[in-house]
Amino acid sequence: MAERGLPLRAGPKEIIGKKTCVAMASSDVKPKSISRAKKWSEEIENLYRFQQAGYRDEIEYKQVKQVSMVDRWPETGYVKKLQRRDNTFYYYNKQRECDDKEVHNVKIYAY
Repeated sequence: MAERGLPLRAGPKEIIGKKTCVAMASSDVKPKSISRAKKWSEEIENLYRFQQAGYRDEIEYKQVKQVSMVDRWPETGYVKKLQRRDNTFYYYNKQRECDDKEVHNVKIYAY
């Protein structure tokens, strides 16, 4: 029995608490807004890698490829390998690949 009004089974929102995790629960999510990156960060680096492979972000990649985990470098946490839509692979380095001149091309999607 649930105590204090808590659900019997915790969903993604209760476990992690991020908007993106809630969006992953539904099968066909669309972003509500788009903005451009202004400054490099680790999040922007990973978005750059997903967008180079032809996806909006990790959410779309997981939906299209039906995977639960993305290969990441353990040292940095950056994406290591992505499968493109044509089933070829992109392999990424451990170091930063998104140059400062490319940062403004990265789109940030809000759900």
